[in-house]
Amino acid sequence: MTVATAPHGAADALPEDASRAHAPGKIILSGEHAVVYGAPALAVAVAIYTEVWFRPIHPSDGLKTVFAQVSQGAFYPLSALNHFKQSLDHRFESFLRGELKVQQILQRPDDLIVYTLMSLAQRLPMPGKSPGHCLPVPGQLGGTSALPVGAGMGSSASIIAATMVLYETLLDRLHSTEERFEWVRFCERLQHGKGGAIDAAAVTHGGAIRVQGDSRFAPAIPPGHGLWHGEGWYWVLHGKPASSTGECVAAVREAHGTDQALWHGFEACTDAFQTALETDSSPVSSLRENHRLLTHIGVVPEAAARFVDEVEQAGGAAKICGAGSIRGESGGVILVHLPDAPRMDRLMAAHPDLRWAPLHVAPTGAAFGPPQ
Repeated sequence: MTVATAPHGAADALPEDASRAHAPGKIILSGEHAVVYGAPALAVAVAIYTEVWFRPIHPSDGLKTVFAQVSQGAFYPLSALNHFKQSLDHRFESFLRGELKVQQILQRPDDLIVYTLMSLAQRLPMPGKSPGHCLPVPGQLGGTSALPVGAGMGSSASIIAATMVLYETLLDRLHSTEERFEWVRFCERLQHGKGGAIDAAAVTHGGAIRVQGDSRFAPAIPPGHGLWHGEGWYWVLHGKPASSTGECVAAVREAHGTDQALWHGFEACTDAFQTALETDSSPVSSLRENHRLLTHIGVVPEAAARFVDEVEQAGGAAKICGAGSIRGESGGVILVHLPDAPRMDRLMAAHPDLRWAPLHVAPTGAAFGPPQ
């Protein structure tokens, strides 16, 4: 789930008198799928932002959502918000019992944002709260985002993190980065069936992050490395995958879940890629091997594989950066490393339908105010 794919900072979508917060998206550099089996994953926060805003409205007895291009908006009575959150918790429990599909947990796009707010409200004592009400004041809650829909760039984690920071700040009840990480994971489980550590870490910490089990730390990539500034590094949006993350994970588990040698191969590939970044040496061989492994597990659609072949023929390397897809032609976001910028321009001129840009890493995670 994501909000509108409008450029961040679109003034007509953000009321001047509203308080706002933002959070970056994410791109997985290496380790998608393998991280499920205990292997490490590397990710970066990408400087493409979700903004969430709130404007109090009096008189009113509810919360009006205004998320452009996502829904027509919805009205949530303050007195019913406790019951609303409980109903979504019960739907998640039904999903765990196999009675609902993951896409049936949330009934409308706005629900995830309001659930995030209610999770925060129940966690913190809120000043000015009247009996039966779980918000300090009624008003409008809205947002915009430049993150593409369903492409593996962390849109749901981004909007959760931005919503948390917005209300934490307005209520002067700030969480630590670690607490935000845990709560983003908790809320995002409604979207994907399980909250991902990679997405939550990237949108709350910012920068680069290595995740393996319960361990998280920032790899020692030199400050002048081209990865930080989009020099020779790009993201390409190769369409929205036809299958969901959950479907891909399930298919891979069924076909390869017990193949420990395969997952050790993914781990070695991620370690080699991290070493290349930290020593500012060529990552081409590890990126190409990563692509071969992802192709082997069946999550790289043929059209996406053909695009990766074109990048390799141009002297670079590329790979999908999320769950991929087990059907259709679109692979979601693709990471491209091609130091020769004119070659990249020529390559993409042959694909005028694909959205792409240099990869700019967001140095910080979710924060109050607009992106800088």
